[in-house]
Amino acid sequence: MKAITLAEYGGPENMAWEEVPDPAAGPGEVVIDVVASAVNRADLLQVQGNYPVPPGASQILGLECSGRIAGLGEGVEGWAVGDEVCALLAGGGYAQKVAVPAVQVLPLPENVSLEDAGGLPEVACTVWSNVFQEGALAEGETFLVQGGSSGIGTHAIQVAKAFGARVAATAGQADRLQTCRDLGADIAIDYHDDVPEQLKKATDGHGADVILDNMGAKGLSANLSSLAKDGRLMIIGMQGGVKAELNIGALLAKRGHISAMGLRGRPVDGPHSKAEVVAGVREHVWPLFAQKAVRPIVFERFSMADAADAHRRLDEGGVVGKLLLVNPDA
Repeated sequence: MKAITLAEYGGPENMAWEEVPDPAAGPGEVVIDVVASAVNRADLLQVQGNYPVPPGASQILGLECSGRIAGLGEGVEGWAVGDEVCALLAGGGYAQKVAVPAVQVLPLPENVSLEDAGGLPEVACTVWSNVFQEGALAEGETFLVQGGSSGIGTHAIQVAKAFGARVAATAGQADRLQTCRDLGADIAIDYHDDVPEQLKKATDGHGADVILDNMGAKGLSANLSSLAKDGRLMIIGMQGGVKAELNIGALLAKRGHISAMGLRGRPVDGPHSKAEVVAGVREHVWPLFAQKAVRPIVFERFSMADAADAHRRLDEGGVVGKLLLVNPDA
């Protein structure tokens, strides 16, 4: 098979579409003939050498995929060769085939094409695990997503709205703010403005019960200011750095909760596992696609052989939703 290989850490210029050995399905695993994958910020970090591969995971880039099951490992039940699926991966998605634990595989959601499903598992599992499993966002609460026009943001807006939350989103330009509104955001705030002040104005001083943040250090102070009493700040990224001062007094005054959770390094099964997250997505989020309350947002499609160009495009900024990588031979 062919896959994107990385000659050395650095930039997209080190990526190449080359022949590599086919993966084999181990016990409890399936092999998927990949139709599409998607580019995530974590992939850019991995190319730079700033996102280590978990022990035992594929060195090939790619944290999600869609395709057809091509082989079953020992002990796999509930799946058959030829099933159209998508999957959450610890690596290996930028390839024509990938082996993945069967518990990380999802059926194709209704009203979603096989190709478009290649950009769903990572965002769906990230949002479900952070906003709902850990953040416990409830109907009627206020939810703020930082970077509402991103892949994570466009999905989070739709799902939170479908579950009855009042949704606020930040973005950097008028057209992206309008995209957030079109997807269901009740409040859209330019992140160049004073976000805590604008949010408080829009919520009669309440703030956000749950915040989903991809900036990390840079956004910590403003996010703390934006939290409502008993609010939950869920940090999923470090685009704004890794170190910041925390005003513990302000956190105590709000009875606030801060959580920082990754997805890739979770165990396959057991407590707090990928299997647990995937099962939650299948039960609670997938029906929203059947109801047409949620849909995938695809900004642009690239041949998987041109993954380096897709990385450059994401790094340029301005991407609304996901960039898909399509297997040229699927």
